[in-house]
Amino acid sequence: MNFSSKNSTFAILKYLAMKKVLAIRHENKYEAEKRVPLIPKHAKKLIDKGYEILVEESPKRTFKHDEYSAVGAKVQSDISAADIIIGVKEVPIPNLQADKTYMYFSHVIKGQAYNMPMLRKLKELKCNLIDYEKVTDEFGRRIIFFGRYAGLAGMINTLWSLGQRYKKLGIDTPFEQLKQTKEYFSLDEVKAAISKVGFEIIEKGLPKEITPLTFGITGYGNVSNGAQEILNLLPVKEISPEELLNLKTDPSNGHVVYKTVFKEKDMVQKVSSDDEFELQDYYANPENYKSVFDNYTPKMSVLVHGSYWDERYPRIITKDYIKKIYESEKPKLVVVGDISCDPDGGVEFTHKGTEIEDPVFVYDPETDEPTMGFDGNGILVMSVDILPSELPRDASTGFSEALSPFMEGILEADFDKPTEEIGLPKAIRRALILHKGEFTPEFEYISEYSEFLPEV
Repeated sequence: MNFSSKNSTFAILKYLAMKKVLAIRHENKYEAEKRVPLIPKHAKKLIDKGYEILVEESPKRTFKHDEYSAVGAKVQSDISAADIIIGVKEVPIPNLQADKTYMYFSHVIKGQAYNMPMLRKLKELKCNLIDYEKVTDEFGRRIIFFGRYAGLAGMINTLWSLGQRYKKLGIDTPFEQLKQTKEYFSLDEVKAAISKVGFEIIEKGLPKEITPLTFGITGYGNVSNGAQEILNLLPVKEISPEELLNLKTDPSNGHVVYKTVFKEKDMVQKVSSDDEFELQDYYANPENYKSVFDNYTPKMSVLVHGSYWDERYPRIITKDYIKKIYESEKPKLVVVGDISCDPDGGVEFTHKGTEIEDPVFVYDPETDEPTMGFDGNGILVMSVDILPSELPRDASTGFSEALSPFMEGILEADFDKPTEEIGLPKAIRRALILHKGEFTPEFEYISEYSEFLPEV
């Protein structure tokens, strides 16, 4: 914009007055949620360009009030003056305001029934909704995510859970010295602690009754890569699914742990033919496939579930299968780290997402009942629903680095224009679920999922 005229001062003031106000909301869905979508360093870049940023007061946020104030953000209890409100998790219905643009993980794209009332309210209030989960590049790859940090924290918690569960079963292991992720100050500190466990395994080996210690990991995306980043701090030998089936007990294999990464082609096959697996056909016609994961489960000590699942796809492990093997023998599988955390989903006996303060339960296949904590008969499940919040500062920094390049484009967009003329960055436009309370064409399908939604 050219401000060279004699009225340039007035023009600048008028231009700045037209700039939208951004707010970072207080996270109030979960008590333990401490993450932020935009850290002070990146907020400063916007403030330096003339944008006003409000930060809702929050006593628990990992980045403190004074850190935002120091870069020029306004920390206050009332953020109703904001045009655009960003957060991490869903905004509770009482906190929603009319005619705002919201950006957060809405958890509605699968038609999740529990969030349909929230979506209905957003429609009634004529709001715009942008969902981080759908911010993608032209190839459909996600750009803004916490997935790596879910994988990191998920594997840390899984190793901690393994040590505690073995202890309850009367088996001492070096994993006992590990703590839950939230108990560490930083990712560097926890990595040092796990590396120490790795050296002990190399020097002293693992108890014979648990070797070979085998980890199965489903998926190969950001979640899986984060989980493997932690597991690889131990003396890891990676083996294929076929090698896992043939793995034998040997005195020498107590000084390593075994890792097998499962892709779709390893976990399912066609129901009615012996045709070779085709990934795109599986995505398009999952009903034509069945799970063959049961072949591998008896060989695993730990399952880390990090792959995408919805109700169209075969389950990784069913309750019926676990009950059957418990009736015949005590299985090798001790712990499931369900990072994907789909209740009653890919791992059917993950009956709910757990809280950071109460992160694990033991599922008893005989009674079909879970018991919170490390005690009980069955398989221990770690299924914390907000794993990245156990590494809040690291996770927030990584997320903000991905989000901040888009923020000026979002702030400059004109949401009063028709959907295709708003001027959003393309990646953000792909994530626009609601525009002035109406579904954008790509997301009209959501209206079919729930009785809570009015007809569109």
